[in-house]
Amino acid sequence: MSDFFKSRRVVVTGGAGFLGSYILDGLKKRGCENILVPTYEEYDLVKYEDIVKMYDDMKPDIVIHLAAVVGGIGANRIHPGKFFYENLMMGVQLIEEGRLRDIEKFVAIGTVCAYPKFAQVPFREDDIWSGYPEETNAPYGLAKKMLLVQSQAYRQEYDFNSIFLLPVNLYGPKDNFDPASSHVIPALIKKCVDAIDAGDDHITCWGTGSASREFIYAADAAEGILLATEHYNSPDAVNIGAGREITIKDLVEKITELTGFTGEIRWDTSQPDGQPRRCLDTTRAKEKFNFEAKTDFDEGLKATIEWYKANTNPTQS
Repeated sequence: MSDFFKSRRVVVTGGAGFLGSYILDGLKKRGCENILVPTYEEYDLVKYEDIVKMYDDMKPDIVIHLAAVVGGIGANRIHPGKFFYENLMMGVQLIEEGRLRDIEKFVAIGTVCAYPKFAQVPFREDDIWSGYPEETNAPYGLAKKMLLVQSQAYRQEYDFNSIFLLPVNLYGPKDNFDPASSHVIPALIKKCVDAIDAGDDHITCWGTGSASREFIYAADAAEGILLATEHYNSPDAVNIGAGREITIKDLVEKITELTGFTGEIRWDTSQPDGQPRRCLDTTRAKEKFNFEAKTDFDEGLKATIEWYKANTNPTQS
């Protein structure tokens, strides 16, 4: 590994969160001596005055902006306004204040939700403007996509080094298992493990199971983000993914097998499937900064299931 991070002051917004924990681990392994994490209690990054205070206090050379107000389909349907406003205001103001202070680099983390609902599969970065995002998460996806517009505009006008990365759906140990806001993998793991503990004979899953998704292990995603931070300095968006697709039906069957749940799977077709398909073209990340996801999907799922059983499941504590 290079010593790129060793002497630089690196602020990681959202560093106390799921992906953030893996970014912090990666920075420590790279010898970074000044890792700074603004906590919500001290800095509400939706408020400009708190952003100014954070920059004053932490004096970063690099900002990796992970912080987001985010959730699954249900949370996106309940809070479209909140998800749009808070994600937009955080990102836009953090980039603007970083520009004013002439920081060395800003790393904006976008979302696969920014892609058009019917984007050609696999999703290529150049197709990001070819249509409107899937309706249930469009406000969140568009708020994040504005950071790509801002990054490119600021590079053009101010020569400000801001890059934009598009991670696909994350999973792994330390994920969010709260049913009100969790994504599909932790939600399914919780359903299966809890059903086994309760002796339930069935679980209910949203939609038809026909939609597909791609997932990347959080530690792999963190590695991709850090490699881009070290080596990538261009205006074009870059996908961070594993490059493999699975239907929700096949995912449910895989998780029931790995958790040992043998009951009935019921599909609530009154609930939405969300975007029909998701799978990223990961060629650019490989070409630009030699990133490829390493973790086998089944092994990653097993590790996530074991973490949930050990840390969250009440019957195991």
